[in-house]
Amino acid sequence: MSEASEGPEGESLFSTRDLAEIPSVEVISRSALMLMSAAAERLGLADEDPDTSPHRDLDEARRLITALAGLVTASVEYLGPHAAPIRDGLQSLQKAFRESSAFPDAPGQGPGEKYTGPVY
Repeated sequence: MSEASEGPEGESLFSTRDLAEIPSVEVISRSALMLMSAAAERLGLADEDPDTSPHRDLDEARRLITALAGLVTASVEYLGPHAAPIRDGLQSLQKAFRESSAFPDAPGQGPGEKYTGPVY
């Protein structure tokens, strides 16, 4: 399976051989960036007015932020200098989620906070 395959919208995905040549820190960082970008979209942050964004979906954002928090927590020791900016991005998303919620979660109960601790 060393041939490239196509994703759901025809974009090229890495082949198994390509993935074997990419350092793990880069794979983890790219995964974190994808989760961050998807969460930001689901929070409506890419639009001028997040509250009226057609992409806003706080349930989906919660799942993505929690997955990101788990990935970051589990791999922080391997990320080296990439760890701080990824953690900052995660915390910014957690805060944006709290601000977007009509009924904010209690500290420690927000998305991913069981992995990162409370975010205020």
